[in-house]
Amino acid sequence: MTNPTTITTPDGLPFVDIIRDFDAPRELVFRAYVDPDLVRQWQGPRRYVTAIGEWDARTGGAWSYVSTDPDDGAEYGFRGVFHAVDEPTSITQTFEYAGVPGHVNLDRVVFEDLGDGRTRVTSRTAFQSLEDRDGMVASGMSYGVTEGNERLDELLASLA
Repeated sequence: MTNPTTITTPDGLPFVDIIRDFDAPRELVFRAYVDPDLVRQWQGPRRYVTAIGEWDARTGGAWSYVSTDPDDGAEYGFRGVFHAVDEPTSITQTFEYAGVPGHVNLDRVVFEDLGDGRTRVTSRTAFQSLEDRDGMVASGMSYGVTEGNERLDELLASLA
């Protein structure tokens, strides 16, 4: 059984907070976030195929990927900039969905060593407005995040 993903949306604030524990060491979990070959294996819903366009996981680097639904061929593009990559403790980056250009979010992901080879990943996404946040939540974000974390669990187990 995997650890639960907790997603909260504070009332009146344009944030989404996500907490997830992983049964893997912090360095390995961090690597799964910055290595493009690993990212494409776990990012997003299981049925989608993710192709990395650009992935320069360093402070000032850029990233992009496209997730494709093989059932209907629909493509979902995403891009951003890594503002701070502090191995193995945190990543701060922007996030923009190509389907809603100009609505750029700021994400901060923190990797906490829980001991005994376990890691807590805590992220906060700051949206430009409550409307942007609520639109993202309504789009099915929680499904993609939760299933992506389950896929990350599987990937981490295979790398251990």
